[in-house]
Amino acid sequence: MKPSLQEWQTPLFDNSLFRFIWRVSGAHQVGVAAISVVLFAIGTVPLELQRRIVNTATDGGPFRTIAVLACLYAGLSLFEGFIKLGLNIYRNWIGESAIRWLRLTVFEMAAQPQTKTPDVSEGVQLSIVIAEAESIGGFVGDSFSQPLLQIGILTTVTSYLIYLQPLMGLVIGLVFLPQVAFVPILQNAINRRVGEKTSIMRQVSVSIVEVGGVYDTDGTQRSRIQTVFEINMGIYKIKFSMNFVMNLMTQMGYIGILAIGGYFVVTKKTEIGTVIAFLSGLGKINDPWGELVDWYRSLRVTQVKYDLVKSVMQST
Repeated sequence: MKPSLQEWQTPLFDNSLFRFIWRVSGAHQVGVAAISVVLFAIGTVPLELQRRIVNTATDGGPFRTIAVLACLYAGLSLFEGFIKLGLNIYRNWIGESAIRWLRLTVFEMAAQPQTKTPDVSEGVQLSIVIAEAESIGGFVGDSFSQPLLQIGILTTVTSYLIYLQPLMGLVIGLVFLPQVAFVPILQNAINRRVGEKTSIMRQVSVSIVEVGGVYDTDGTQRSRIQTVFEINMGIYKIKFSMNFVMNLMTQMGYIGILAIGGYFVVTKKTEIGTVIAFLSGLGKINDPWGELVDWYRSLRVTQVKYDLVKSVMQST
């Protein structure tokens, strides 16, 4: 992924983060997207196998049927595990390649006489190479495949559960729909703090380069570090408060499924296997939902950092 001299002479940083990602890893994004489709396509099969195993057992069915279903479950779990292993390695290779690409970009552009300007200090370059490239490049591997996979799982599993028992499916909506409203609001608050923190850390790097070491004769660096500490604590408070509310809503979902599902089982309106499938399904939805929220957080934070890096690189 090392750029050629031809690429140095064209704009490296597009206005859109995703156009930049496609430029540095487009072919590989297609590959990880294809693997993601395979994963979410088989996402509901374990739930159906669970439901059939439980219903066969409670109805007094033959053990041979249960054994066959259990073997299918084990085989599918092994297959799914290997696919996830390959996907995770592939995505992280893409991300690390993008990090390398960004760092080499800074070195190569700085080495070209026509790109040297007083606007880009050594401290800013240092900050980009050491810290900011890591965040931006690390997001590249997950940029397309992560939301595709998680949205695919959410869609297939939710549709399957609604098909099994529409009324119990309402519980899923009550758990996750409110989160769609408050997560972006809280994330915007985090983004503002991330932008402030990145700018301050650049100032710290610039000062270190200017004075030739980690000296702080007038207390300016101490003040900056204290400000970064306060910003980070603000980010943690918002982030973990968000996690607390999301986890609480998930637990309320389990309670709702047990209560409504128990009533339906007692009144013969559904099978115990369906309730088990809903309990497993909520867990299977909660994990990709959490991954999707983390991806959204990373997207917004990366967008802030990308804009800061872009503004520097486009000034060269």
